Amino acid sequence: MTDAVQLRYARFAEQEAPGRSELYGEWARGVAADAGLAAILARIPENRRQPPLVFAVTRMLGSGLVGAEAWRDFVIAHADAVVAECTARRLQTNEPLRLAPLLPVLTEVEGPIALLEVGASAGLCLYPDRYSYRVVDSQGGLRAALDPEDGPSTVVLQSTVDGVLPALAMPDIVWRAGIDLAPLDAREDLDRRWLQGLVWPGEQGRAERVDAALDIAAADPPLLVAGDAAARIDALAADAPRDATLVVTTPGVLVHIPREARTALVARIRALEARWITIDPPGLLDVWEPAVDAADWPGFVVALDGRVRASADPLGRWWEWRAGGSAAAT
Repeated sequence: MTDAVQLRYARFAEQEAPGRSELYGEWARGVAADAGLAAILARIPENRRQPPLVFAVTRMLGSGLVGAEAWRDFVIAHADAVVAECTARRLQTNEPLRLAPLLPVLTEVEGPIALLEVGASAGLCLYPDRYSYRVVDSQGGLRAALDPEDGPSTVVLQSTVDGVLPALAMPDIVWRAGIDLAPLDAREDLDRRWLQGLVWPGEQGRAERVDAALDIAAADPPLLVAGDAAARIDALAADAPRDATLVVTTPGVLVHIPREARTALVARIRALEARWITIDPPGLLDVWEPAVDAADWPGFVVALDGRVRASADPLGRWWEWRAGGSAAAT
């Protein structure tokens, strides 16, 4: 068992950490080289011992961003707490930048909008109207800038777009709600530290963006429901105001749901009187119109009701409009 853990962490250090987080690479190499440390992590269920999850838990518990030797000492000293928290938690990356490629799709939807997110975590992607947007080209030149009605936001979502730039408008969100197996509360210190710990050290600007978005969510908390989305979505959708367009979003969550359950959930969403916006790997679903060749598709697919609108970086850092010359309201 410990050998499998060591191999997993060695692979992470070699293939995933380089170019993204030098410190996480150092921690992973420490696990790979230490059978005793690996034995502690082997006590965690296999589907809960991914390096990013384990590293985030230790940071939430107070390890800090320390060197590999000090981190090892922390894990040994807090082994039971690390195992318990990793067993209870799952990766809940809540990246508001994902809203950047969704903005032109929201522009297509006639408002006002009642926004319902599946896999909402702390709900940071439920505030597209509270963030500022900056669209730049690959050379860094500004192509578009949008701010909320009351002025520039503390959260600025910058994305890179070359080629066609569709119409962009700030959405009119009048209701916001989410479903998650374990929703987080932006007002709670432990939940905040958990989300902050999920940001890899070295990801420039991301920690500051998540912190600022947490402050916005804490000031005006969304309605968050705990449970399985397929079982809860009908009741939650029924609470949305009738004079608003219900928009269900699944930004990056469907890939984490097993195939049979994922198919059932998509069917439930499409049966609602709602618009559905998603961002997913191209080979994940078979609903794309027109069909997508996963082998040649860059990034993820952004779609409205299954109709392909754009390709995008999974976290929203860049996107490419693929639905014609402009986003027309529908």
